[in-house]
Amino acid sequence: MAGTSVQSFIDQMNETYEKVHVAYENNFWSTKMALKGCSTEDLARTKTEYENFLGDPANLKAVREKLQEPGLSAEQVKVLRIMERTFQCYIMEDGQAKELKERLNTLEAELAAARNEMALGYKDPKAGGEFKKASSVQLANTMRVNDDEATRKACYEGMRGIGPFVAERFLEIVRCRNKLARSLGYEDFYDYKVTAAEGFGKRRLFEIMDDLEAKTRPIMAAARKALAEDKGPAALEPYNLSYALAGDTEKALDPYFPFEDAVDVWARTFAALGIKYNDATMTLDLCDREKKYSNGFCHWPQVAWRRFDGSWVPSRTNFTSLATPSQVGSGRTALVTLLHEGGHAAHFANIDQHSPFFGQERAPFSVAMAENQSMFLDSLAHDAAWLGRYARNREGAAIPWHLIEAHNKATHPYEVMALRRMIAVPYFEKALYELPEEQLSVERLLALADQIEVEVQGGLSPRPLLSVPHILADEASCYYHGYVLAEMSVHHTRQHFLSQYGHIVDNPRVGADLTESYWRPGNSEMFLDVVEKLTGKPLSADAWVSKLKQPLDQLLEEEHKAYQEAVAKGPAIPPGSSPDLGMRVILAHGDEVISDSAEGGLSSACHKFKDWVAKTFLASASA
Repeated sequence: MAGTSVQSFIDQMNETYEKVHVAYENNFWSTKMALKGCSTEDLARTKTEYENFLGDPANLKAVREKLQEPGLSAEQVKVLRIMERTFQCYIMEDGQAKELKERLNTLEAELAAARNEMALGYKDPKAGGEFKKASSVQLANTMRVNDDEATRKACYEGMRGIGPFVAERFLEIVRCRNKLARSLGYEDFYDYKVTAAEGFGKRRLFEIMDDLEAKTRPIMAAARKALAEDKGPAALEPYNLSYALAGDTEKALDPYFPFEDAVDVWARTFAALGIKYNDATMTLDLCDREKKYSNGFCHWPQVAWRRFDGSWVPSRTNFTSLATPSQVGSGRTALVTLLHEGGHAAHFANIDQHSPFFGQERAPFSVAMAENQSMFLDSLAHDAAWLGRYARNREGAAIPWHLIEAHNKATHPYEVMALRRMIAVPYFEKALYELPEEQLSVERLLALADQIEVEVQGGLSPRPLLSVPHILADEASCYYHGYVLAEMSVHHTRQHFLSQYGHIVDNPRVGADLTESYWRPGNSEMFLDVVEKLTGKPLSADAWVSKLKQPLDQLLEEEHKAYQEAVAKGPAIPPGSSPDLGMRVILAHGDEVISDSAEGGLSSACHKFKDWVAKTFLASASA
């Protein structure tokens, strides 16, 4: 009798969660993609309804009462426990806290709308200072590949303009976030967010971060010194740094990453790893356009889960990137984004638990656990074992070894800079939320961002901290440390697979292991425990630091051998094949549906997308 009552309660709770989650995520997608009829008011309303459900004390009280009933099955207890954990992350019994949260929803929606409407771009020095619109991704790509220093500097100044534009609105959000966190008993907003997501507080997090920062600081100093000696002191200027690191090889690599082939290459890569999406539906909006949100992401309005009667509820995923297909480097950027965001989608499509609470992307889901999957999979694009199989030009020729060699020579000695750029974000957010309220001025905010860039990265960054969209958005704020912990786990996990199997690319055992150990549990297990379960070792930075310290000659020898084997074998699923991902794929551009794998299969959808890209972008670029 008690079990039946509890089961009805669980079923109703699952159904209600799905309803509010889907409503919010549908509005999130429509506003970020600037679709017809999108409404920031509806976004704020559905977000409040979603968070009201998660933050309703009555729900937590009811879950705890059900946990006290006799005769519960082990699975019912497991589901009720994740509901309890989830509600504990959001319960705000204090009336003031509830008001602050509602106020935050409105402020964040207003800032997002203003940021989407911002006239972002640069003053073109080759056109008499004429203002040219460009997204943050386009500005960053131009700084990386454009030969003209004045143009790169103009793009950097355009990126710098984001900070002053968002500053005043953002500061009001910072004040409100801190008030909220402190009303709930936390030190500040960062402490609140990391505790909810990871299960340990800000102080513990920065013990880990400080250790990594200390171990990599001398490596960074040596890298900056080497770059200045190799390419001159001007290479360290923020508008020259990306170009100095990649500009010489990026253009040479570009023909081997045709943008129009990116979806097909991603699909074949994942299928050869044995990755399946369990009847999911994915909408991909890959190309940049005006008013589109300026960061790639992958969300799933419909969470994957299994009902107690055994029936499967497949995920529905929305996935976006910001490619300009005619721009040098866009194909490689798009491919890495597909591997990354497609990794998120694969993870959440394979969570197999008896409640959608196990697969919701917010706290108490570990940020590090979520990012570990996507970053592991996008790391493949840097491996000679992958490049030799999948990096091919429009004529089908494999990328030559000398380009991989040159790229490694240009980038490996400076990989530590990416690590330092990554850790700058959490160090900035930590410092920001620790500022006394009376110091929260526009001037102090802008100065603090520059200060952290210099202290952590050794100089001003090509990507100004206030241009990082995660910092502004509620769901991604105080989140970036997850990338750091995840990257640590990526190297740890890669080391395990290479030791266990000898290779990763085109190895279906890798996909099977990821699915079973990392993906199925969802948030039913803790990040550090899951990593140790798969690899047999506690997570440490050893593999990451070892990679940064690896002598270039040794790396090139290993990569050359892997490249030769890759070219000889070719991809497990050759071009022209129709890879089976167990998923419906819809390719869209805003409100326009370009192709749908439900009509002729994934290979057909990729071919239609390829034609659309050629007609929409490449024809005009070559005219």
